[in-house]
Amino acid sequence: MASTIFSPRNLNARSLRLHILTEAFQYGPFNRSVQRRWKKPVDSARTRLEGRTRDHRLDKLMVQLRNLKVALAFHEVISQQRNGYASLQLLSKWRYEIGLNIEIGVFLKKYPHIFEIYMHPVKKKPCCKITQKMADLIAEEDAVIRENETDIVKRLKKLLMLSRNGTLNMHALWLIRRELGLPDDYRSSILPNHQHDLSLDSPDTLSLVSWDEELAVAKVEEWREKEYIEKWLAESETKYAFPINFPTGFKIEKGFREKLKNWQRLPYTKPYDKDGVHPIHNVERLEKRIVGILHEFLSLTVEKMIPLERFSHFRRVFTMEVNLRELLLKHPGIFYISTKGSTQTVILRECYSKGCLIESNPVYNVRRKMLDLILSGCRNIDEMENASLLDEEYNARSSQEAQNKTSNMGTTNSTLGLGTENNSDGKNHFNEEAMGSSLKMVTNCGTLQSFTYEVGTLFHFR
Repeated sequence: MASTIFSPRNLNARSLRLHILTEAFQYGPFNRSVQRRWKKPVDSARTRLEGRTRDHRLDKLMVQLRNLKVALAFHEVISQQRNGYASLQLLSKWRYEIGLNIEIGVFLKKYPHIFEIYMHPVKKKPCCKITQKMADLIAEEDAVIRENETDIVKRLKKLLMLSRNGTLNMHALWLIRRELGLPDDYRSSILPNHQHDLSLDSPDTLSLVSWDEELAVAKVEEWREKEYIEKWLAESETKYAFPINFPTGFKIEKGFREKLKNWQRLPYTKPYDKDGVHPIHNVERLEKRIVGILHEFLSLTVEKMIPLERFSHFRRVFTMEVNLRELLLKHPGIFYISTKGSTQTVILRECYSKGCLIESNPVYNVRRKMLDLILSGCRNIDEMENASLLDEEYNARSSQEAQNKTSNMGTTNSTLGLGTENNSDGKNHFNEEAMGSSLKMVTNCGTLQSFTYEVGTLFHFR
């Protein structure tokens, strides 16, 4: 019996059983801290957003625009003050509301072309005001926006034509007023002047009065026509295609080109087409229609970008009831989602080259000038200070020269009176030594005009 139990075969089986039990105990439910978990990698919109190919130029642009946005927010706070300035103590209370994570003094000193910090002569505490250069640009932006009122009306009409029932929520428009280039008082300054195009049915709803067939042309359709004429491409290649521009370093996997080619040829219902109803069971055509709506929506903005969270206010009215983030990540050659600048922003890739808008507009040009002040930082400040010091020195020198000229005039006249002699014949003769000393004093005046005047006076007396 003992020989049977302790046979080599049974011992090997027992050792194997003990080894399995030991591993099960080591990595079992009682030792979850060291438990081995073999999970399938999660493929979601968040993981694809983190692992996507980044466009460093667009990310850098978003960081710069974020600093400009903070500067404009501080301008709003300062402009609401009665005397046009605000103390640094007051601005520091607003920095968390604005979204500034550093000290207020550090941020203001980084941009001396925008903010001017000085010690108040009466209150004896540091205060801040907007520089004249930045104030002029803000006034110029407001003037340019009001000059382009016709373009604003067309932009609003195209947005209403994109919607399902020709209406838009006023609160949603207010949230993207800067992206659309609308003035803050567009409800009272623009809408009453264009009641034949836009109607404010209720305080919260803007509706379209009449359909304009000339405006029912998407921006991508103009691009297709240009591609078809200039590049002599086949109609099947351009009829439903979108411009594709991948970021640098984008990895093209096997079979990706074929899938992209098939997607470009896939027919879909265009953004402004209301008659053709896309089949609900064809997911690819539905998604391509939403891509067309998003493309047209971004094309109507001033800087061709919109924060991703703003799209949630237009999902139902534009029939985009899908996961927009996943849809945007599926098309990295058309859209780019930047996570820089404390928010996620959707950018239309085809409109940018090297961090700048390809087809600029008047409003963008003014905002670019503001961004240049951000990019300047503390550069050229020494030149500005030297120029102001030179102006002060020049003014002080001019006043000193005027005083010296007046005093030298009196001294010269008295010298001329002492430097004359009466001869026996009663005629006055000029003393040459007095003339030399007078010329020496006149030369010290420092200006050619005063020297000429003094010399002319001397010879006149002679």
